[in-house]
Amino acid sequence: MAILRIMFMGTASFAVPSLAILAENGYAIPAVVTGPERPRGRGRKMSPTPVKELAVARGLHVLQPEKLKDQAFAGEVRSLDPDLIVVVAYRILPPEVFSIPRLGSINLHASLLPRYRGAAPINRAIMNGEVETGVTTFFLEESVDTGSVLLQARTPILPGDDAGTLHDRLADVGAEIVLHTVRLIEQGKAVPRLQDPALASPAPKIFKEDCRINWHTPSEQIRNHIRGLSPSPAAFTTHDGRVLKLFRVRIATESLAPGIMPGIVDVRKDALLVGTADDPIEIEELQQEGKNRMAAGDFLRGYRISPGDRFE
Repeated sequence: MAILRIMFMGTASFAVPSLAILAENGYAIPAVVTGPERPRGRGRKMSPTPVKELAVARGLHVLQPEKLKDQAFAGEVRSLDPDLIVVVAYRILPPEVFSIPRLGSINLHASLLPRYRGAAPINRAIMNGEVETGVTTFFLEESVDTGSVLLQARTPILPGDDAGTLHDRLADVGAEIVLHTVRLIEQGKAVPRLQDPALASPAPKIFKEDCRINWHTPSEQIRNHIRGLSPSPAAFTTHDGRVLKLFRVRIATESLAPGIMPGIVDVRKDALLVGTADDPIEIEELQQEGKNRMAAGDFLRGYRISPGDRFE
């Protein structure tokens, strides 16, 4: 039996475990398609994608097309003759590309489709207070995240999870599901099932204003908002015109003084408490723009803030 030829397409770190598991299990990978080098980090240094770093380390051929609709790219994919394309955390493929392999093209998505279709399923699930999520493999179709489902795996969203911890766990779970899906396709045992559009919900891209904290909402909603955006892009508020990013908070059991209204802060020795629509929020980790992320106690020793000040 011929070894299955899999073209892998991915960019972000979420895709790395999936590429690694396919390579480790002996599949032929004629090319890895990933994004071009971009300025990254504080120094804005041109850096390869996490997927390219792994591909280069394993000696795999790398393609970095700027335009996926370019006929030259489709021609290059065709010339490499993949049996299957596996897409994880990459861009939207045009039909002239994803229709090339004889076995089709599959995608790994970080939700239980049709729930949370879109660019930010991990963030949105936590922000919305979900207690369970998962991963889905499905065949690519022209409409984004709508193709026939192949396999799914569920995982709880733990009370201590933020977007970072859940991302890493789903990346590992997803890699196992990708491998299982590829084996079923290879054996002719895959049983695709249609998604029910009535159960669909969106997970749109996160923009800056999505990250602003509304202190006039209930504390649990604020806590979910903050952990759903931590560590990146991070929820933020402002104080005296300065941006403060918040990474970790808890709902406080302490009572604030009578008359405290949402948006008013109370400062204690090593605790920064903020009024909400119900219970106060205690900030545990935050970052002033231009500074490092730090514990609230360290922040308070170097930042002037007083009870009665307002977060906006």
